[in-house]
Amino acid sequence: MEPPFDSARWMAFFDRNRRCRPEPRWDAPISVPAEARPWLDRSLAEFQLGDGGGPASLIAWDVAQLRQRDPGMARAIDQWFEEEKEHSRLLGGLLRRLGVAPITGHWSFSLFCGVRRWLGVRFELQVLTLTELSSTAYYRLLRELGQDLALRDVCSLILRDESGHLLFQGARLRAAGAPWSRWRRWWWRAQFRACGLAAATVLWLSHGRCLRALGATRRRFFGEALRQFGRFLRRVDGLPADRAGRPQCVAPSATPDLREPTPSGRVA
Repeated sequence: MEPPFDSARWMAFFDRNRRCRPEPRWDAPISVPAEARPWLDRSLAEFQLGDGGGPASLIAWDVAQLRQRDPGMARAIDQWFEEEKEHSRLLGGLLRRLGVAPITGHWSFSLFCGVRRWLGVRFELQVLTLTELSSTAYYRLLRELGQDLALRDVCSLILRDESGHLLFQGARLRAAGAPWSRWRRWWWRAQFRACGLAAATVLWLSHGRCLRALGATRRRFFGEALRQFGRFLRRVDGLPADRAGRPQCVAPSATPDLREPTPSGRVA
């Protein structure tokens, strides 16, 4: 039997992360290749919309059932959404720095919200998890290939947060009984990978031109996305439910250590 979800510990996790946030180097010279600039501007605007342009909460038709069944988990999820809003602020800072106006709508954002709303809260949480995994692949490539210091700093901060978010999602699934029986686990993993591939495909359709302009390839992006899916599934299968740790306070110029934090704050 899996231990219950430790909502108090996760709320403390997000609270510590909120207080430990260095700012990117906004004043650094802008260094973006001219040929990549239009695609980067568009890509950042779409991500900024996705993180802060919609409701910063669960929106599934049956979300009230989750809030009644497990108020502590619901509060922890609300704090997770607050951290996503912080990502919108960081991306908004990049847009202002580059002189790009925010956008108010996009087909992929409308599709994303529709799927979240109509297929139930359990599937909404899976969609959000898969979006974070696919976005991790995007931000890792953007940080590696981008030359702009502020852009790299923003990617590093977001990747640090996403690492904690995925630990949170793994803990939530294990508290629900994952990895379950052999056949249920096989079915769940198969549909998770299939939905993950769909999420990665939508991201590539919207942002592939940006990544290509910076030097990435479709094969490289999907390879990184699949690696993130596999890493998450191994975490769900093998790690205990209470691996919430202390978020690391990362200097903007540093690359955050994305290994998994232990309860003592060390990394495994």
